[in-house]
Amino acid sequence: MTLHFINQISILISDCMKFLLRCFLLPALFLIVLPAPEASAQDEPRSIDDIRIPSLPYYSYGRGLGLTTPDSTYQLNIRFRMQNRVTLEDSDNRDAQIEGMVRRLRLRFDGFVGDPRFLYAIQLSFAPGDIGQVAEGESVNIIRDAVFYYRHSDRLTLGFGQTKLPGNRQRVNSSGALQLTDRSINNATFTIDRDYGVFLNYGREFRDQFSWVLRTAVSSGNGRNQPNFDTRLAYTGRLDLFPLGTFAQGGAYFEGDLVREQTPKILLGATYHFNKGATKSGGQIGSPVMVMRDLTSIHLDAVLKYQGFAAMAAFMHRSANEPVAPLPTNPDILEAILTGYGYDAQLSYLLPSDYEFIGRFSRQIPESKISHDFPVRNQYSLGVTRYIWEHALKLQTEVTYNQTQFKGMDSMDGWYARFQIEIGI
Repeated sequence: MTLHFINQISILISDCMKFLLRCFLLPALFLIVLPAPEASAQDEPRSIDDIRIPSLPYYSYGRGLGLTTPDSTYQLNIRFRMQNRVTLEDSDNRDAQIEGMVRRLRLRFDGFVGDPRFLYAIQLSFAPGDIGQVAEGESVNIIRDAVFYYRHSDRLTLGFGQTKLPGNRQRVNSSGALQLTDRSINNATFTIDRDYGVFLNYGREFRDQFSWVLRTAVSSGNGRNQPNFDTRLAYTGRLDLFPLGTFAQGGAYFEGDLVREQTPKILLGATYHFNKGATKSGGQIGSPVMVMRDLTSIHLDAVLKYQGFAAMAAFMHRSANEPVAPLPTNPDILEAILTGYGYDAQLSYLLPSDYEFIGRFSRQIPESKISHDFPVRNQYSLGVTRYIWEHALKLQTEVTYNQTQFKGMDSMDGWYARFQIEIGI
């Protein structure tokens, strides 16, 4: 009954979203020909990872290595980050093993060309886990972000290219800004990730007043570096509310209260995403499918930070018009994709010594139609992080316990212990 109700709400939101995009997206594009108005003195710049690339001096360290020409005709900011880890893993279905790997190795360039309103961001990945397996006849998948932004004002920005869709909070945060060594199982399953398209962001942000940001996107729906050969598109909208004002130093875009907010700060976010004719099991991610489906995703999340304490809660749901469908080539064979919902709860405290203790619980429940094909999953994680230079240089330890139970079968349990070093500029 609950899933049926959510599906009905999803259909209603889908219709409303399509109407709003048709009515307001095209008129909004004409705003780029207008002169940029002066920004309000109360507006607070957003985070560098939220497309508003801040002004950098001629030569600087901090958010990378920055170079700006004396006449300010262009700016180049170079950053890299690397995650090295070792994991001890044991589970019911295989022997214990030790794995050492470079989990992420990325290089990023951003800045402006000709005018500070004309921005760009490029991010390349080189670690095997980032590139993924290369199929025969396909090129190496190193491009993560390649996007141009026109900053009409401090409130309105238009983007074109490939980058992250405005999805759930944990996905929007950089993987280098996480408290634990990886995102949750629900994020891995239900995220909407990167895509190629047009992005329109508008918001009013103030440090100590009610603030909000609306982000929208119309994209290919196929994921990064995947061409679109038809007119089926994906539509995304996200609304972030800051009832008590924005977080200090872009704190909405990194986990944990590293700046020790002096007053409570709250973020309430909601994302709606509709992918017409998805070619992968997860829309932008997952394995290719034989039967294209219409996928609908709803993400809800909340963040609280205050004096070293941080709490996060998230709910993610995905539905499809045909979770189980017969193959066109052989109707006797059924193809199932994972639909259903999951939720996360995460709590942490940062000591004055810059040691942080983190706990997270995640639960994932498949839709009843595919409950024989996909398991119920529970994940329990405890971590300790030592921040040396905030998220740019940190030592992370984590112990995670996983429970996996298929319908009518005994639970398969497993755990892993991991040590990870994150370094970057």
